[in-house]
Amino acid sequence: MSVEQTDDHGLLLCAVGRGDRDAFDRLFDALAPQTYGLAQRVVASSARAEEVVQETWLQVWRNAGQFDPDRGSAAAWILTMARRRAIDAVRHDQAAIGRDVVYHAQQVPDYDRVSEAVVASDESRRVRHCLGGLTDLQREAIDLAYYGGLTYVEVADSLACNPATVKTRIRDGLRRLRACLGGV
Repeated sequence: MSVEQTDDHGLLLCAVGRGDRDAFDRLFDALAPQTYGLAQRVVASSARAEEVVQETWLQVWRNAGQFDPDRGSAAAWILTMARRRAIDAVRHDQAAIGRDVVYHAQQVPDYDRVSEAVVASDESRRVRHCLGGLTDLQREAIDLAYYGGLTYVEVADSLACNPATVKTRIRDGLRRLRACLGGV
């Protein structure tokens, strides 16, 4: 974008501030693709990006009189609005998802919660029983890898043994667990 175009955008935006619809159309034609591209990168949805662009340009029409060319270019002013609108859209969508999750969690009948707790308790008891069937070395390696979040190398360092040995212990232990749990 050249300096001349930047000046033209500023002049057009000032004209929009005075209610000039033709200036708005020309400014929109010049900068709408950039506002759409920015919005789409932030919201990652074509439909949501279109909504953001529409809201942004409505805000441009309403607030063009507040534009101060001494503080920056018209394109920067408009793209800043678009970015803020896009971020607000993402936050709004995330909050809505959070509200839906909470709502649906509250809709689970009490008997379902009790039955889920019983099933989880039974599964936990079965896993503890099956873990008891492993050797101490297998159980310790699996515990460090899966519950401790360590890599094979970190488990090997912790147990002072070869990483290949750790992999074998974990593989054999997991096979025994799978067989004990019935191939789950």
